[in-house]
Amino acid sequence: MPKKPTKTTRVQLELPERSYERLNSLKEKTEAASYAEVLKNALRLYESLISQVDAGKRLYLKDADGNLIEYEVFV
Repeated sequence: MPKKPTKTTRVQLELPERSYERLNSLKEKTEAASYAEVLKNALRLYESLISQVDAGKRLYLKDADGNLIEYEVFV
């Protein structure tokens, strides 16, 4: 079954040089095909984190010694 075309909206961004460098670094590290792919993945991740925090859940990171450290999600 053919895929239905998705409506898209073009967005133009002006980023400080440091932010552009971070975006480019993420594109390379994740082997993303485009900056748009990096941004879409970042939005999905951020949306998921916010949804979990809104549901009362917390995110923890484990350091090299096995200690759990709560990671503050900016809402």
